[in-house]
Amino acid sequence: MTSMTSNQPYLLRAFYEWIVDNDLTPYIVVDATNEMVEVPLEFVKDGQIVLNVSPSACVNFSLDLTGLSFQARFGGQPRRLSMPSEAIMAIYARENGAGTVFATEEEMAKTSKPSEPQATGPASIEDVDASDNTDAPVPPKKGKPTLKVIK
Repeated sequence: MTSMTSNQPYLLRAFYEWIVDNDLTPYIVVDATNEMVEVPLEFVKDGQIVLNVSPSACVNFSLDLTGLSFQARFGGQPRRLSMPSEAIMAIYARENGAGTVFATEEEMAKTSKPSEPQATGPASIEDVDASDNTDAPVPPKKGKPTLKVIK
């Protein structure tokens, strides 16, 4: 099986566009412990930061396959923020909570490992016992077909 790139950046962009197209406010949850994340540390709580990424709150917004970057104001001060895609833990609409939570790299590694194929049936035709076939249909009676009139 060929190795595929992460689908997370594609899903992130799709959810972002869907939320904005529905006139809602997109928020993202970012893992601020990732060393590639550049966010105002004074607003980080429990290793995470929640950011409003609506078009009215951000300028120079760039969302691509490698990550997200934009400028926003914090306490009246303009700040440049950037984060790799894998640091974005969730995206949701502020108004109704619609969105998604992304799996971490560790969770993805656990689920993406190929498992051993499970044998579900006989390995060859010789392994099939003819007496085990109890689901065989009963052949219809031979003879002239008849119809009954029901009043």
